[in-house]
Amino acid sequence: MAELFARHRATLEAAVAATRSRGYWSPYPELPSGKIYGESAKAEAEAAFAGLLGGLFPLDQESAGEPVGEEVSPWTGQKLGIRYPRGAVEPLVAAAERARLAWAKASVETRVGIALEILARLNRDSFLIANAVQHTTGQSFVMAFQAGGPHAQDRGLEAVALAFEETTRFPARARWEKPQGKAAPIVLDKEWRLVPRGIGLVIGCSTFPTWNGYPGLFASLVTGNAVIVKPHPMAVLPLALTVRTARRVLREEGFDPDLVQLAVDTAAAPITKELAQHPAVGIVDFTGSPAFGRWLRDNLRDKLLFTEEAGTNPVVIQGCRDLEATCANLAFSLALYSGQMCTAPQNLFVPATGIATPGGTIGFEAFASALAAAIDGLLADPARASAVLGTIQNPATLERIAKARSLGRVVRESAPLPGAEPARTATPLLVELEAEEEPAYCSEWFGPIAFLIRCRDAEDALERAARTARTRGAITAALWATDEAFVARAADAFAQAGAPLSIGLEGPIYVNQAAAFSDFHVTGANPAGNATFVDPAFVAGRFRLCGIRRLATG
Repeated sequence: MAELFARHRATLEAAVAATRSRGYWSPYPELPSGKIYGESAKAEAEAAFAGLLGGLFPLDQESAGEPVGEEVSPWTGQKLGIRYPRGAVEPLVAAAERARLAWAKASVETRVGIALEILARLNRDSFLIANAVQHTTGQSFVMAFQAGGPHAQDRGLEAVALAFEETTRFPARARWEKPQGKAAPIVLDKEWRLVPRGIGLVIGCSTFPTWNGYPGLFASLVTGNAVIVKPHPMAVLPLALTVRTARRVLREEGFDPDLVQLAVDTAAAPITKELAQHPAVGIVDFTGSPAFGRWLRDNLRDKLLFTEEAGTNPVVIQGCRDLEATCANLAFSLALYSGQMCTAPQNLFVPATGIATPGGTIGFEAFASALAAAIDGLLADPARASAVLGTIQNPATLERIAKARSLGRVVRESAPLPGAEPARTATPLLVELEAEEEPAYCSEWFGPIAFLIRCRDAEDALERAARTARTRGAITAALWATDEAFVARAADAFAQAGAPLSIGLEGPIYVNQAAAFSDFHVTGANPAGNATFVDPAFVAGRFRLCGIRRLATG
């Protein structure tokens, strides 16, 4: 166990340094290249994925009844046919309770070494995880590789680094000596035990199961807690692969593999609420809808709850230095994974008086036309369009598109990608709304849906954008402006709203993207969520310090 910590120590130290410097760093290459991961890695992963289809997933974990599985590939429309051990609350909790006792007594270095070994093996299996992510979430292969593999592993490592810092911030032992004047001093030997909070429950989402799941999983594990991973019924495989790897490493290192368990249920018979409310569960990590997030907040008063929910993600356009580059950047942000990212822009606040460009002021309608044309241009090539859009993960998103198009004037219609069948696809929908129609745009419209909101002027646009971010939630915000005084006011307004702001983006960097070790994902300062990936508050509450003191004897 000490060997694992020593083996990965350089990675840990670099990760800790990166969390402090906030510059670019990653130990896990994001390119799906055979030169990096092995020339046969891609073919081997495809064969391994094919071998899982239609069978019982190999996991050394009891099943409470007949195994279950409901996953359908959004690319092929076919059921994956993979069956997983059926989760039941009491057996899962009992196994976690048994397993966590020895784990809680293990040193921080032991836990960190094992966590880093799990991440290293997950990285080695990035091609297999990419296939799993692609055919459960509907992401394109490259995006599935990056977001589901190395970028998710980065977030997991970031959590390990922060957890290591927080659990080693104070000494485990100290001698306390208080002078007593002429009398002998009082001398105590003090010791502090790290006490885990309780079983951690990670509730997975259907679109980014690993990227959103790894921070809570590794933060809880390193701080001494057993973890139950409850995936979304339609995106089980990426987290099942993760749990399998974690269990293998734990077993090899002499720990009970039930420290990490998979809890699979069905849409018809969910177990999430029962798990979350179990007295032994002390920590809940959730990514998903505001409706279920609200239920968790209302019902888990005595537990540590971390949520990432939904945002209206505003964009304000006062002016730009390059209209074509601005529209191209926005078009990509709106189209990427068909808007099914929690960071995707939704509400575009545009002054009715027009926006400033080097060629003069252009009107609202001209900007709307330019943006629609940029989306059309981006998606003109079918191969590129498929790679950018991916597919629609949930059929309910198509119903949401149909509802959204009735709200106002359609500037750009959404339609299936020609020739993509049987994949479930939809191009971005742009709908024009008046600023006063707040009920229409002041909630999240998940999917390839965006609103062009006609505002009185730039100041009105900023006020409405910041207010909706503050009151309705925003995970990202974007600004294009040529007036530096306006930029300064916007930076203040969005900071107060708890919405991270991207200013004047052009080229291959987008508001959707959040970089581990640098960007704090979700601030916890508005209704879009109460937690941040990853800051000290995300890990520190997962354990407590309990003191032991005695009179010194030597």
